[in-house]
Amino acid sequence: MSDADLEEIRRARLQQLQQSGGDGGSGGGGGSDQEAQKQREADQRSSILSQILHPAAADRLGRIRLVKASRADDIENRLITLARTGQIRSKVTEEQLKELLGAVAEQQEKEESRIVVNRRGGGGWDDDDLDDLLKDV
Repeated sequence: MSDADLEEIRRARLQQLQQSGGDGGSGGGGGSDQEAQKQREADQRSSILSQILHPAAADRLGRIRLVKASRADDIENRLITLARTGQIRSKVTEEQLKELLGAVAEQQEKEESRIVVNRRGGGGWDDDDLDDLLKDV
């Protein structure tokens, strides 16, 4: 996305926010304030992501969002955190995004709950019981 495209999107979004702010000022505007806040946060996120991602990486992240939105949100949060702390010095390429996805997948595998089977002793069948049962047949 070019700078001109981003600037056009920002102007359109600002105009929408100004219009929604003028219309919702009276009579039950509490919900619209929250919506406007969420919209501002979403705009900030998309602005940061457009600044730190190469177009190919942004496309891949968009495809990930289509399949699993929670994973895309997690990746976006990590990228934004890295950008805000100054750990990203250049735009993230698609290969770097793949590496980050691999690291997230490994971490999620470790965090998945594991099924633990506790076997109780003393009340089950043993071989002698089965032999006795089969003699009667």
